[in-house]
Amino acid sequence: MALATRTDRKPSMARTVWDSSVGKKTVMAVSGLIMLAYLVVHMLGNLKIFFGSAEFNGYAHWLRTLGEPFLHHEWALWIVRVVLVAAVVAHATAAYQLSRRDIRARPTKYVHTRRRASYATRTMRWGGVILGLFIVWHILDLTTGTVHPNGFQSGHPYQNVIDTFSTWYGNVIYLVAMLALGLHIRHGFWSAAQTLGAGSRTRDRALKAIANVLALVLTLGFVSVPVAVMTGVVS
Repeated sequence: MALATRTDRKPSMARTVWDSSVGKKTVMAVSGLIMLAYLVVHMLGNLKIFFGSAEFNGYAHWLRTLGEPFLHHEWALWIVRVVLVAAVVAHATAAYQLSRRDIRARPTKYVHTRRRASYATRTMRWGGVILGLFIVWHILDLTTGTVHPNGFQSGHPYQNVIDTFSTWYGNVIYLVAMLALGLHIRHGFWSAAQTLGAGSRTRDRALKAIANVLALVLTLGFVSVPVAVMTGVVS
């Protein structure tokens, strides 16, 4: 007689956590904070453009030699890229699945009018889509040079940035994306704090203030670069 095959194997803990709404929200919170930390560093690096081409190009070269001689050339940069890609994929996947789960749980409109959510809350999903499309465009523009105007110059990031923000569409794409980023951070940081248990009745006001400051500083920091190019401050 053939042996019976067991089909009641329990799912792994990782699978159980991922399948739960709390688990997906936790993944979104952690991956979001990883991306937020990167954005702070990235913004500070971008601001080096105000100190001239030598400073900015030197910073870009340093990124490729980071960790040498312990790490091979560009290894540290690729590690950062892999972590960021993993964070973006995890964040987007969890957000999409939570959104679908929310729609399935509420197939009909509410009978009673609900309290209107903030503009940032209501645009989180579309903001995420805008940022996802922007990331693809940004890489094709300033990393691979595929869609870069006026001829991409490898090893000359300063001139590449000038070229991008010398076009009307480059400025429009970047400014719209940065505004979406600010709204995303404003709501996302506070939501992540709640998910990870940092929120409380006494700390909520401070957390919201931090979220607002982070959103404002990062938006202004990133936007300052195309504005500087448009006005001739950086040329």
